[in-house]
Amino acid sequence: MTAAYVFRVTFRLHTAGVTADPERFETVVTKPAADPGTEGWLFFRDELWRGEVNDGAHLRSLAEDWLGVPVESVTFSELRIDEGSLDALRDEIETVDEFDDPPTSVLHTHLGSSIRVDG
Repeated sequence: MTAAYVFRVTFRLHTAGVTADPERFETVVTKPAADPGTEGWLFFRDELWRGEVNDGAHLRSLAEDWLGVPVESVTFSELRIDEGSLDALRDEIETVDEFDDPPTSVLHTHLGSSIRVDG
């Protein structure tokens, strides 16, 4: 299994001269997590705090790039991860000097209780 961040994203269609019904949609977006130690692996640190999006405007902009539509809102749902990947993530967190707390605390600080470990 590949670890992935799961978000709920709301977007609205902007139409030209026609109407759409519905014009507003909510979807689930699954963003693959970078492998620990590779570029982008600190996404959780940069984008999330206590299980919430820490900069809504910035994450809406990212979601617009992912989806190619104007995004109204983004909420974080969970990090889906298997036990082996979670162990690798914890091991890599141990190597980062900026983290003074144990990996479990670091993950809780950024992801809250929104980690779902799959078999």
